[in-house]
Amino acid sequence: MSKIKLVCDCNKTMPLDGKSLAGALDLEAAPHVNSELCRRHLGAFEAAVKSGEDVVVACTQEAPLFAELHGKLKGGGDIRFVNIRETAGWSAEAARATPKIAALLALSDLPEPKPVPVVSYRSDGRLLIIGPGAAALSWADRLADRLSVNVLVTGADGRYELPAERRYPVFSGSPRAVKGYLGAFQVQWEQVNPIDLETCTRCNACVRACPEQAIDFSYQIDLTKCRAHRQCVKACGGIGAIDFERKETRRTDMFDLVLDLSRDPLIRRPQPPQGYFAPRQDPLEQALAAHQLLQMTGEFEKPKFFDYKEKICAHSRSGIVGCTRCIDVCSTQAITSDVEENRVRVEPHLCLGCGGCATVCPSGAMSYAYPRVSDMGTRLKTLLQTYRGAGGEQAVLLFHNGGEGRELIARLARHGKGLPANVIPLEVFHIASLGLDLMLGGFALGAARLLILSTGSEPTEYLAALQRQLAYAEEILTGLGYGSGHFRLVATREAAELEQAVWDPAKLHEVAPATFNLSNEKRTTLDFVFDHLLKHAPARNEELALAAGAPYGRVNVNPQACTLCLACVGACPEGALLDAKETPQLKFIERNCVQCGLCEKTCPEHAISLAPRLWLSKQATEAVVLNQAAAFHCVKCGKPFATKQMIESMVGRLAAHSMFAQMDALERLRMCADCRVIDLMQNAKHGSIFDT
Repeated sequence: MSKIKLVCDCNKTMPLDGKSLAGALDLEAAPHVNSELCRRHLGAFEAAVKSGEDVVVACTQEAPLFAELHGKLKGGGDIRFVNIRETAGWSAEAARATPKIAALLALSDLPEPKPVPVVSYRSDGRLLIIGPGAAALSWADRLADRLSVNVLVTGADGRYELPAERRYPVFSGSPRAVKGYLGAFQVQWEQVNPIDLETCTRCNACVRACPEQAIDFSYQIDLTKCRAHRQCVKACGGIGAIDFERKETRRTDMFDLVLDLSRDPLIRRPQPPQGYFAPRQDPLEQALAAHQLLQMTGEFEKPKFFDYKEKICAHSRSGIVGCTRCIDVCSTQAITSDVEENRVRVEPHLCLGCGGCATVCPSGAMSYAYPRVSDMGTRLKTLLQTYRGAGGEQAVLLFHNGGEGRELIARLARHGKGLPANVIPLEVFHIASLGLDLMLGGFALGAARLLILSTGSEPTEYLAALQRQLAYAEEILTGLGYGSGHFRLVATREAAELEQAVWDPAKLHEVAPATFNLSNEKRTTLDFVFDHLLKHAPARNEELALAAGAPYGRVNVNPQACTLCLACVGACPEGALLDAKETPQLKFIERNCVQCGLCEKTCPEHAISLAPRLWLSKQATEAVVLNQAAAFHCVKCGKPFATKQMIESMVGRLAAHSMFAQMDALERLRMCADCRVIDLMQNAKHGSIFDT
């Protein structure tokens, strides 16, 4: 259902045509173009809210003001905000931007994505501060009133004193590992000093007793000064805090939060887990981390960003590893290998929703769930249909993350030429989730070019993965005669560089817009896209070359080496390799192949190799014979039970073995299983490998 649209030309700084917008959006009446919606014309907003209808405000600058008023007026409908000023109105081509403005407003009529399962966290505020004594204790004193503070003092820095009042536990040692996530961090450390700070009563007896003054009010022994008089041990007495011969030195404990003040962070990942902060020795960063820590107590939820279908996962079979793309790209180390279970495991508490795993997954076993590809496809289709319906041409989609990406576009509007009238920005949760299905799907739905903006905050693994995906997409379009330049990753933080990238006057070859919807099944979506692109292709090439690592291709089999043992069939997770029930054959359905390499690694004869390509012929969906052989018949009963090549190979290899020196033992290799057992029973006096 259409919502009330409130538009404003921001004190006449951008041209707006209410009548044209009404036509493009199929509105019953043209929306009134306000000039000061947030000031003199605020009554228009109040009237819209009081109507009880859903309201769309085409202004994001004053979103806090409108949201507050909406709450005070107790509006019965929903309220949404759309930025048409920095994205369209403030542009050197603002006069031609009506189709883009209409397209952006059309998105506000779409429903929110369906809810997905959530991942829950619970933090009771148990904080461990790790680092040099002076800094760690200083922050512990400041945070102890708000959080349940613990301190792990590291290093041999003795220029600090433990507090006279024991307000929080203090440990000492060398940290070994920090694992986990918000509410469930496991920290391991090694106690290297003879004094156990948790047992120590801070009575100062050891300080006074030490003849070398190797102990100060940090209550740690400076082992470079200690001469092993052990007067400190005698002074400590029955308390037993000092032990130079301590055997159990490994310590492990659980914490909700970790503030790591080490010079080199203990968790070295591009994206550390929530609840872990490593500001190093920067005072400002330490203060910002402390502020965030204070907000991280209680119960929290986030979407479960991924769906995983183990059945079609090409990670491993029978202990042999094939595809590791999702593991390699994950910047949070949320994905790990479980070869025994022939799958990968994802820790949802570590997943931050980048979607890179879904982008690189060749089979679609890992898919992005928030939002789903079908939701993104609906947005793309609505956007492009509205844009074309309003007269727009050569649509360019500019995908970007929120925050830095949004700000860079705003800077371009304020200080440069703004975005061209045909460049439509589309904010996504994370650009790493934009895979081959969405890129080629967007082109098939009517976009002439698709740009992805990276402002540098993304880990390099994601950018490399995106570049590969875009390269595959370019290879496909180029091979079909659509030309090049349809996809580009724009990596910049500078408005001038973004301006140069988007103000490209070149006109690109487009395809007649498709009418289908994008599916959550990656390979299904791509099948529809390929069929559509081939149908309208300037060059109807059915075989397209792809670079190494592409998720499409054929399997080559050396018939001289292949014994048709069919181990590859059992290893294939996608049903691309098949056997025949009636005769010894190895069949192959190319469109099912994801080039995971499991067949190649499983083959005992090294008879298989991979060749990436995209074959768009109908034959790609049909089973073709890669190898076949004459059946070998049992020399006793005549029943076929294996291939002639396999039996001959086995007999040839075992003929020289001492256990097959006698002819009857060798002859049993040419028998089926039933006849072999019968022959053994009839000739029990002849020993062989089968006697057991």
